Amino acid sequence: MSNVCNTSRRALLAGVSASVFTSACASSAAPFFQHADDTGNSELRRETLRTMKRAARFMRERVAYRGGYVWSYLPDFSRRWGEMEAYPTMIWMQPPGTATVGHLYLDCFHATRDEFYYQAAMEVAEGLIAAQHPAGGWNYLHDFAGEESTRRWYDTIGKCGWRLEEFHHYYGNATFDDAGTSEASQFLLRLYLERRSSRLREPLERAVRFVLDSQYENGGWPQRFPRVAGEVEYAPYITFNDAVADENIKFLLMVYHTLGDERALAAIRRAMEIFPATQQPAPQAGWSLQHHHETLAPMGARTYEPLSLATHTTAGNIAQMLDFYEWTGDRRFIARIPEALAWLDSVRLRDDQVQVQGRHYPTFIEIGSNRARINHRRGSNSGSGEYYWDYDVRRPITHYGQWRPLNVDALRQRYDRLASENRDALLARSPLNAQRDFRLPRFFTTETIDVSDLNATAGAGTTERPTTERLMEINAGLNAEGYWPTPLTATSNPYAGEPPAAASEGDFAQTLVGDRFDTSPYVTQTPVTGISTAAFIQNMSLLLLSVDSGE
Repeated sequence: MSNVCNTSRRALLAGVSASVFTSACASSAAPFFQHADDTGNSELRRETLRTMKRAARFMRERVAYRGGYVWSYLPDFSRRWGEMEAYPTMIWMQPPGTATVGHLYLDCFHATRDEFYYQAAMEVAEGLIAAQHPAGGWNYLHDFAGEESTRRWYDTIGKCGWRLEEFHHYYGNATFDDAGTSEASQFLLRLYLERRSSRLREPLERAVRFVLDSQYENGGWPQRFPRVAGEVEYAPYITFNDAVADENIKFLLMVYHTLGDERALAAIRRAMEIFPATQQPAPQAGWSLQHHHETLAPMGARTYEPLSLATHTTAGNIAQMLDFYEWTGDRRFIARIPEALAWLDSVRLRDDQVQVQGRHYPTFIEIGSNRARINHRRGSNSGSGEYYWDYDVRRPITHYGQWRPLNVDALRQRYDRLASENRDALLARSPLNAQRDFRLPRFFTTETIDVSDLNATAGAGTTERPTTERLMEINAGLNAEGYWPTPLTATSNPYAGEPPAAASEGDFAQTLVGDRFDTSPYVTQTPVTGISTAAFIQNMSLLLLSVDSGE
């Protein structure tokens, strides 16, 4: 649920997003990638394979803890971070974390057929299985030191992350937030399908049951499950934020087509119904980040997510409903899309009103007045600070984008095209059609990596094979120890004790971090060089594309 500088986690596994799923099901032609080895240099290919093996061996033998990973490490491993600083006994689930590395190892296995990578993927699976909640999902993180250590982390580092309210309390349940549960579930399914290992079957079934059991009868999913006493008020609300429904539907499609599980198809059909059910009446025909699980009314969430309609959520839900129409031919899913597009048009800022270049749409729109609600903060840490909203565009918080770059024209063009298309043609290529030939993409980690990790380079991933020059550069960049030295631009203050009630001197209204008591990660101008899981994934993705033979 984190939102630093408006980064999105959906793109990380874009190769199996709902829209790509349709095309993946529509053709039984060649594999997802079918490039021959055309480097023209067999020695370069051998060197690349050696580089991949050395880098993966370093991660398996020196970096992994019981098969799992966090996001970044100092070279001497004296400090490490997921979304926040982690204990040495912790692994992280949010991308680019443990399951992302598992997907990468499986991708490397597909590209090379080297058993080394399959065994590496199995090690990751063992870590995920050990971290799996009894109900079947995953929390943001897991501490192998046990419950007492986990609670100590939440009561210290987690509690003091001013802007990371989802880590202020430990509830002992699992979450759909930030794609952690969905990515782990998708990885276990992929790995199970490789050899149908009995070791993976029950954990995979628990993951499937978690998605099914947590779904409300009306089709929505909560942010966290199972429900526990004392949990934050917004946890049971139906959550659209961070593509919760999109990720669950993606996983259920995979389950339906690969395992033939009819429960998955029924859950997908229920999930589609919550989208039109929660769309608000015109002229504000949009959606909120979350909706009440019983009344379906728009709801607020964290203190910097006020009760409002959300423009980026509305654009995402429009895209989903276009998908649903493309899958079903049911015009209910597109009947009110013109109203939603008209509402987005009504809140678009004029060029002279734009506060951040390229971002014409305020994030939060007040219900009734159609005015933008802008978030601010005062104080210096989680003890002295507070968030509030008003209509003043000056000095907004910067860790959560208050304006969005939405491509409404593209949504309108897609709507116009689909609305005029033959219904039978739509149904013939629908991923809900059991007769369609289906195969998972061979690679999951070769798309743009765009995540909450401040060390990750936005847009660094690609489906294009690297040039010879780029390949040589990546090979040469691996150091003698076996990792790509990366400037760790993200850091955090070490835990300094209970934050005082009185604010420290200074202006923290627009910073990522407050005073020395704030453990929130922030971008430093003097980064140290260290080990980045995101850099490992990005570089390995390029290397595996260069050696893939399409077999």
